Parts: sequence; structure tokens; C-alpha cells
Amino acid sequence: MPGSVRERLIDAANELFYAYGLRAVSVDKVIERAGTTKVTFYRHFRSKDELVVAYLEGRAAAERDGMGAAIAHADGDVDEALRLIADHTGTAACTASFRGCPFINAAAEYPDPETAVRKTVDAHRAWCKSAYEQLVAPLDLPDPAAVADDLMLLRDGVMVAGYLGDPTTVGASFLRSCRAVIRGGAHADALR
Repeated sequence: MPGSVRERLIDAANELFYAYGLRAVSVDKVIERAGTTKVTFYRHFRSKDELVVAYLEGRAAAERDGMGAAIAHADGDVDEALRLIADHTGTAACTASFRGCPFINAAAEYPDPETAVRKTVDAHRAWCKSAYEQLVAPLDLPDPAAVADDLMLLRDGVMVAGYLGDPTTVGASFLRSCRAVIRGGAHADALR
């Protein structure tokens, strides 16, 4: 198996945790999939929760890279960036292995906000909200933070809809909804 033992453990966890759930997958299953031993596992991770955090950090890095690439490729065109993000989301939701948002799933399994897992989830969600706020900043909206909150709500909804609903429609629906939120945010003062 290529890669370091730590990488193999994280890769195995990524596959198993996402497919079956964090609590349902034992350390022994991850060890078996990675082709290593329990002693070696504990050299790299002090606990299963530490492995869960590493798994989520990897998922967060991938999502950040994807959003960052979409924003960079759009070169200041907010609508184009949202289109790219929506296209990617729609494509991901249509894969047979799609199980929704790993961060929403993790939060459901780790309800205590003081755990390292929930703190990792919260940190990523804060980053996402900040990214949406930075994305809409060029539009000079009256309340970009509120628009970012709304975009996060849509993002959460598309993750659930992609898993529970018709995944072929989520990308287009997400883009339409994002555009409506931004138009509404631009006219927020008129509605008050």
C-alpha cells in the first residue's frame, strides 16, 4: 500500500467513516482496512476521536481547496464562482457514494459542543461562512454577513437534499437560491 501509515489510516477512516458513520466504524475496522496494527495506530493517534478530527480536517482542506479554486477561477465574478460551486455540489451529490455533508453528519454523532470533533466542525463552518462573506463582498451588499448566513443555510440544505432528495436537481436549485438570496440582500433595506 502506498503512502505513510498515518496517510493510510486517514484514507481508510475517510472511506469508512463517510460511508458508515463515525460511531459505527471501530478503530479495528480502520486498522484492518489500512493494513496495519493496533500498536501502530496508537503511535499515530491517541484515540479514535483524534482520528475523527484528522478525517474532518482532511475533508475541510478539500472543501476549502475546491471553494478557493472556484473563487480564483471566477476572478471576481461572484455569479460565476457560485455557478462553479453549485456545479461541483450537484456533481458530488449525484455520485453513488454521496452521504451528505461530513460535517453535518459528524455534528449529529457528536452533539457535545466541547468535544474536539465538534470544535473541528465549528471551525470549518466558521471558515465557510467567512468564505461566503468574502465572496459577496464585491457586491457591496448592506449586510454581507446576513447574506453569508443565508448562503450557509442553503449549503446545508443542498447537502441534505442531495442525499435524501433528487440529487440531479440540487446544483441548479442551489444556484437559483443563492442568486435569490443575493438579490434579496441587495434590496434588504427596501423590505424593512
